[in-house]
Amino acid sequence: MHDYLHAAVGGALIGCSALLLYARSGRLAGISNIFHAAFWGPDRAWRWLFLTGLAAGGWLALAAAPSAPAANTPPVWLLVSGLLVGFGTRLSNGCTSGHGICGLGRLSLRSLVAVLVFMAMGVLSASLLTAGVHR
Repeated sequence: MHDYLHAAVGGALIGCSALLLYARSGRLAGISNIFHAAFWGPDRAWRWLFLTGLAAGGWLALAAAPSAPAANTPPVWLLVSGLLVGFGTRLSNGCTSGHGICGLGRLSLRSLVAVLVFMAMGVLSASLLTAGVHR
């Protein structure tokens, strides 16, 4: 299966899961809010199941493609990246899944701005991090 097809199938599954969560419970699938409320909010059980499913999906993807670039990422980079994403999530009042999937689906202007900033920073970061690799 080609990479673009993997992305399309993955995106469709994410969209379906967000829609299913919203249809069944009226809750948005913003991961940062789900993560935060898993510790300090109501209805913690479903939140932990949701987060466990995310982690299990990551491990399954890694098992299916052990040569993927993420498999070779040093743990310190994963930790630093996670902390930066967490800080950015709090700064933007939501994460990429909350703004990109749920917010855009609700036609939120704030989410559109957030997604444009996320994408621009992602392109900039990837360009800076790979600049030395392509020389």
